[in-house]
Amino acid sequence: MHNFNTNFGSLPSVRTAGLSFCYEQKGEIVLLILALLVILAIAGADQLIKYWIVQNFELYQEKDFLKIGNLDIMHLHYIENTGSAFSSFAGHTIFLLIVTAVGMGACIYGLVRYGKKNKVLFWSLVMILGGALGNMIDRIFRSGAVVDYLDLKLFNFAVFNFADCFVTVGTILLMIYILFFSDKDTEKEKEKAQEHTDDKT
Repeated sequence: MHNFNTNFGSLPSVRTAGLSFCYEQKGEIVLLILALLVILAIAGADQLIKYWIVQNFELYQEKDFLKIGNLDIMHLHYIENTGSAFSSFAGHTIFLLIVTAVGMGACIYGLVRYGKKNKVLFWSLVMILGGALGNMIDRIFRSGAVVDYLDLKLFNFAVFNFADCFVTVGTILLMIYILFFSDKDTEKEKEKAQEHTDDKT
């Protein structure tokens, strides 16, 4: 009888743990839905801008865009890039699609598996995925060519696009996470696992 009462008394804690797990799962689903919406918004905005460029510019046409006094900062300059950054791997569409797909797969895994643990990691992966998706759509539906149009005039730099901005900023944030936050998150996970083990004992 004593054993029965002891086990019965532990049921509320089991129920609480179950509810906590359900709330945690719902929170993860909401975060993933948010991530998907932002990724699609980034890619969608990128495609809309590219559509406007293609409709209003001739290929290689260039116009002033951002200027402060006599300081020429940026032009809109429509080009089609069949390569990666700075036209590297030009013409190797299949290779670039495979590399992009593998990279996106790694980012999706990281987002689903670890994204909830840190906001910096979450948003870095979301931005990278949104930008990568925008450029991948170009490679698939524009015969391997990505539409670029932002041309910095302050210094010699490659012509880029809206999607590239998100990939670049996302990559910088990912590096910041790896350098300054990943070790702390690993320690937290170890402490959480130890507490879970202690609770079982």
